[in-house]
Formats: sequence, C-alpha cells, structure tokens
Amino acid sequence: MSRLLLGACASAAIHKACDLASKLTQEGHEVRTVLTERAAELVSPQLFEALTGEAARTSEFGAAREGGMDHIELARWAELLVVAPATAGTVGRLAQGLADDLLSTLALALEPAVPRLLCPAMNPVMYAHPAVRRNLEQLVEDGWQLLEPEAGRLACEEHGQGRLPEVSRIQERIRELLPG
Repeated sequence: MSRLLLGACASAAIHKACDLASKLTQEGHEVRTVLTERAAELVSPQLFEALTGEAARTSEFGAAREGGMDHIELARWAELLVVAPATAGTVGRLAQGLADDLLSTLALALEPAVPRLLCPAMNPVMYAHPAVRRNLEQLVEDGWQLLEPEAGRLACEEHGQGRLPEVSRIQERIRELLPG
C-alpha cells in the first residue's frame, strides 16, 4: 500500500494516534511514527513500534537515530504526512517554518508534492485564538490539508470545537489524499 508518516504531538488525544497507527497498519500501509519529545512523555514510543512494526522516533540526535540525516531520509520515504494530534505549539512552529525538532524539520524537508494533513486537537479557546487561526490559515495557504477538530467535551472538561476527529474520519481523509 502506501508509506505514511504519522506525527504525534503532546495532547490528551494522543490515544487516538495509537489507534490510528494500528488501523493504518492493519490496512496494509507502512507507518512510521515521529513523536514530539513531549508526546513521548505521554505515550511510550515503544507502543507505536508494537502497533506498526517500525521504530518510533522522537529525535534526530542520540543513540536511537538511524542515520546522519533522519529528517531527510524520512521526508524522502513518505508518501503522506499526517500530524494527529497537532498542538497549538506545533501548528505555530510549522506555520513559521521553524525547525527545532524532528517532526518540524522533516515537514520542511518534504517535497512539495507530498500531501500533508493536519489534525489539530486543543482546548476550544486555544483553537479559536487569533494566533492559532492565523497559523492554520498560513498552513492551508502553504498547501497543508486541514481536518477541523470536532465539537464536544474535551479532556479539560470544557465543551467546544477542539476534539481530534474520530480515527475513521482521519482514515477517510488519508485515503482521499493518497496518490493513485
């Protein structure tokens, strides 16, 4: 099938990223996961490895790295990048072109033809904040596809738009974006 990169950020919705990784692998896709360092504090990279059969990465530095230029190798390997959940911090870094971790660095290294899907998940007030809205608009202008969060009860016990979409909706959007 396809080669998919899954970026996962530190959000209470990261449990859905685990489910997404599992379901995409079961569909026959090769899935490699890149977690932000904070995401790796919420969920062990080993869990993603167990779900996908591929080592999950959190950094381009240290003993776990695979090559001198992991961000380039991952970017050239991928047929699609999906960031789910995407936090306000990662949205801001991506919109500004800042490359201070493996996920943001490989996102900049992707060829323009590689589809990119952003699935934000955050508190509704954060999601509605003008800075976050500007950053999302910039990413869409830059070619990212945006899957808007759903409304409902969030982990912070507030209600509103900010819930990561259900895994089935993310899978459907990925199928629409895949080449061929």
